Amino acid sequence: MAAQRKLGKATDLRLALLKNQVSQLLWNGKLETTLARAKEVQKLAEKYITLAVNSYKDTIEVVKTKVVNGVETQVTVVNDGAKKLAARRRLMANLADLQEARQAKESGTEYKLRTKTVKHPLVEKIFNVYAPKFDAKAQESGQRGGYTAIYKMTQRRGDAAEMALIVVL
Repeated sequence: MAAQRKLGKATDLRLALLKNQVSQLLWNGKLETTLARAKEVQKLAEKYITLAVNSYKDTIEVVKTKVVNGVETQVTVVNDGAKKLAARRRLMANLADLQEARQAKESGTEYKLRTKTVKHPLVEKIFNVYAPKFDAKAQESGQRGGYTAIYKMTQRRGDAAEMALIVVL
């Protein structure tokens, strides 16, 4: 097993930095950082996406009875299965809880209506966008992994640190 880079930080600071950078990468799709940090972020991002890809199909349909205006109605609800629930909880524990931003020219009430059903937007994005996309890609090519790519950039001006752009493919 390869040694983990210390990135010149204490353990708690390093883990917090990586948690935030992985969250920003998965939320925005790209991240500009130093090469050493990018390699560590890539390791974690690949693990989290793999976790979602392996468990996103695990759902259970449940029929519930609701009383609306004195009338009983049957409602079908889709719940997470055991694997997906465990994966969701692990992602929620290891990623920062990013919230949806208000769009330009969107009123406060429109924003509340749009975001009221989604409690953890980043986790939902991983399960609803990335997991199906990469699972379909794996079915086509028969190859798993390779969800992110690192592109080297020029050195940073102040301290000549090697910079890199990491992108979710």
